[in-house]
Amino acid sequence: MVRDNTPLRGVIPYQNFMMKREHCRALFARLQAQNPHPTTELNYQSTFELLVAVILSAQATDTSVNRATAQLFKVAKTPAQLLALGEEKLKPYIKTIGLFNTKARHLITTCQYLIERHHGEVPPTREELEALPGVGRKTANVILNTAFGQPTIAVDTHIFRVANRTGLANGKTVRAVEEQLLKQVPAPYRQQAHHWLILHGRYTCLARQPKCGECIIAQWCEYGNLLIT
Repeated sequence: MVRDNTPLRGVIPYQNFMMKREHCRALFARLQAQNPHPTTELNYQSTFELLVAVILSAQATDTSVNRATAQLFKVAKTPAQLLALGEEKLKPYIKTIGLFNTKARHLITTCQYLIERHHGEVPPTREELEALPGVGRKTANVILNTAFGQPTIAVDTHIFRVANRTGLANGKTVRAVEEQLLKQVPAPYRQQAHHWLILHGRYTCLARQPKCGECIIAQWCEYGNLLIT
């Protein structure tokens, strides 16, 4: 799990510069033109299913989570159903996902919280979300953005890398990058910025061999010829 205030050394070379505002606007306009309606690659049919999928996605790929939840959601798609399934019966469904023992425990406890404190509904505020077991700031940001339409930016390793490489942000910690992005990204693009940046980091701005020759925002990127350390 990426901690808010932990420096992510070795991911990208830390660079002390910020992209010009007009370049930032042009960059997001280009991303929007290529993908007008970006969204998460996690499969879900309800806010609760999204919450389950995001909790499971910590230190796991969306593909592996989707493979697991495809079977899990057939038998448990509400807090009450997942709670009734129980921790031991839940584990076989998610055993291919990293940290599945801890995640099973968090999910069952989260279902208890949702039923006892929120009438079985996923709460729409950061404070309430972060009070759920297994839900940190990044997970809360994903739920607030994707389910409730708030202009939050959930910074994972992909977004951390892209933001620092391009010059959109120059933070040494996840929280610093998030705060800079919220100031730097023009308001019209803030709602979708999380999705554009994570997809760009996942498929183009790769950690070890970025596809700079295929990059649609290369003209505004400050990465240049710096080597990944």
